[in-house]
Amino acid sequence: MMHVLGVQSMTNGETIMASAEIEAPVERIFRALVTREIEQWWGTADTYRMADWSADLRVGGRWTVVVRTADGRELPAGGEFLEIEAPRRIVQTRAYAWDHPTLGRRQTTVAWLLEPTAKGTRLTICHGGFAGLSDDAAAEHAEGWGRVLAWLQAYVGDGRLAAA
Repeated sequence: MMHVLGVQSMTNGETIMASAEIEAPVERIFRALVTREIEQWWGTADTYRMADWSADLRVGGRWTVVVRTADGRELPAGGEFLEIEAPRRIVQTRAYAWDHPTLGRRQTTVAWLLEPTAKGTRLTICHGGFAGLSDDAAAEHAEGWGRVLAWLQAYVGDGRLAAA
């Protein structure tokens, strides 16, 4: 079993920063973020699950996913990859293809930074594009990114990411 350190997540109302240290190599974490493996760890039965993940992993390539909620709704989302520096950095646009209660269909930008550490990887998420929205939008997404990082840590902790 792998030990995982705490998750931090915060927002100033315009941008969200979230980070966690994960005891797995950057290459494994990168793969968990950009392949169908996302469907295995992102979500829980009582919240939502990711389904139908698809990604054209190149600059200008599109990605899509369907969020399946615990009550059976299907909420599509997607975007475009703006930067990819495997396995260290991913920058992508993100938008819901439905009217999200606090974000609507606004396009935002998510940057993932994977830094090798002595014990594995420091994963930092910077999610921008909330300026001009109610503070609820950024606060809700900051809480959400904390959950996402905790789910990834739990997945790693189960040992499913342990092998290269």
